[in-house]
Amino acid sequence: MLGILLIACASLGLNPAHADSRAGATLAQQGGSGISACVSCHGARGEGQAATGFPRLAGQPQAYLLRQMQAFADGTRKNPMMEPIARALSAQQMRDLADHYAGLPGWSAPVKTGSPDPAAAPGPRLATAGNWDKEIPACFACHGPGGAGIAPHFPAITGQPRAYTRTQLKAWQAGTRSNDSQGLMKSVADRMTDADIEAVSLYLENPAATGRSE
Repeated sequence: MLGILLIACASLGLNPAHADSRAGATLAQQGGSGISACVSCHGARGEGQAATGFPRLAGQPQAYLLRQMQAFADGTRKNPMMEPIARALSAQQMRDLADHYAGLPGWSAPVKTGSPDPAAAPGPRLATAGNWDKEIPACFACHGPGGAGIAPHFPAITGQPRAYTRTQLKAWQAGTRSNDSQGLMKSVADRMTDADIEAVSLYLENPAATGRSE
């Protein structure tokens, strides 16, 4: 399993063509013909919406964002809201949006407040060390130290709304999301219990609030 992970992490590559981040910012803020303004769902600075589970886009790798828009457009990633929007985007508009969001500041930990949520207790261990008894690798093995992402293909996962992370893991389990390279996420999600998914989703939303693995 570890060998497969290393191969998957090292074997991918995209080379996006020229992009105009200013055009992307305008499109994100104002929308266009058949294109809703991205800020209405993903926040004024691409920070996402925790309450509704819309993902954070700010600071994600440009190539990753571009690949997701292409997947929505060609139907290899399913989402009833994103599919028509992506199909309305030109290839240049996709590059511009990806460049815009990649250039925004990524997630940073807020000040720690309150007590850790007991539901997140297994989360730090799954994220940092995995569970090799069930062949579940650490999330950070591919998504980088602290889950900050590794360009160009592995997105930042810290700071994502727990509802979004939970939904994506469930989608890989069910096979309704299948645009992961070499089936890597599918193989991981299939080994996770509902409690695993809840714990790691809660932890990744704000690691500073849920403490460290012992």
